[in-house]
Amino acid sequence: MCIAYQGGKEAAVKQRVGYIGLGLMGKPIARNLLKAGFPLTVHNRSRSAVDELVAEGADGANTPREVAEASDVVFTNLPDSPDVDMVVLGSKGILEGSRPGMIFVDNSTIKPETARRIATALGEVGVSALDAPVSGGDIGAQAGTLAIMVGGPREAFDAVLPIFQAVGKTITYVGESGAGQVAKACNQIMVA
Repeated sequence: MCIAYQGGKEAAVKQRVGYIGLGLMGKPIARNLLKAGFPLTVHNRSRSAVDELVAEGADGANTPREVAEASDVVFTNLPDSPDVDMVVLGSKGILEGSRPGMIFVDNSTIKPETARRIATALGEVGVSALDAPVSGGDIGAQAGTLAIMVGGPREAFDAVLPIFQAVGKTITYVGESGAGQVAKACNQIMVA
């Protein structure tokens, strides 16, 4: 079952959000989370992007683990599957700082099998994982009008929907873990 949400940026209980990966897409997404009033902790390999967002009101972290320790929901937006693996499962990674009830959301475009494997590893410690790749480019990221295709547990999707609405215009729940990545691949083929 697919359920799409369009438009409205509804008021929400402000969860503590972490964002890792402040590149072309990640930095404007993080900015929109700040503008929407979410308490935000950020991390990036290069410190300049972190410092820029700290100056705008975010808290900076030195490791992905520190981001997880400070957050209810942790997002990543990274170049590829190995990067997501390292940040989530590696030394000083998200898994080390996680706790039951936390939600992990990956905005990266990665292999569906990587998304499923990470969801399984996090699920073993009580963390729900959503693969939620985005479409709309840096202009959509800046404007907060991204399309977001989400796979993973429906309860986690519902809990994170107010955060998605702060950065996206069309948010579509597409099913189980890995389904967001499959939907993104189909989207890429259709627009090519």
